[in-house]
Amino acid sequence: MIEKDFAAYLTSFDYDERLAMKIQAPEMLRLYQEGRVQVIDIRFTEEQTAWQLGFGQHIPLNELPDRLDELDPNKTIVTMCPHYDRAEIARLFLTMKGYHARYLTDGMLGIANILRGDTARDYMVTLTEKK
Repeated sequence: MIEKDFAAYLTSFDYDERLAMKIQAPEMLRLYQEGRVQVIDIRFTEEQTAWQLGFGQHIPLNELPDRLDELDPNKTIVTMCPHYDRAEIARLFLTMKGYHARYLTDGMLGIANILRGDTARDYMVTLTEKK
């Protein structure tokens, strides 16, 4: 992995990068089922203890710099938090460190809304069938 210079990243930032840095829940869930992304919940420990989605790895944002060895450099890293503000900070940090990273635009609240009731059941059935 090649670390990036922030100034160089900013000067090369364009509309394509603006689209590439984001991922919406349906695409993220599809790529997760295919094993192509590593989903990172970057919320504080208290938040993660209070409620969880049932998938993804928990690495709080403030611990991320010390836990890079837990990330798979061969996968796209998708960062998520309740909305997307901290997830974008994490994505930018990981991008500067040379990872291919995207942030979940729907946030965890959007995922929770998508995966409830019959949709959650159908998703879990599909996920277990692929294993």
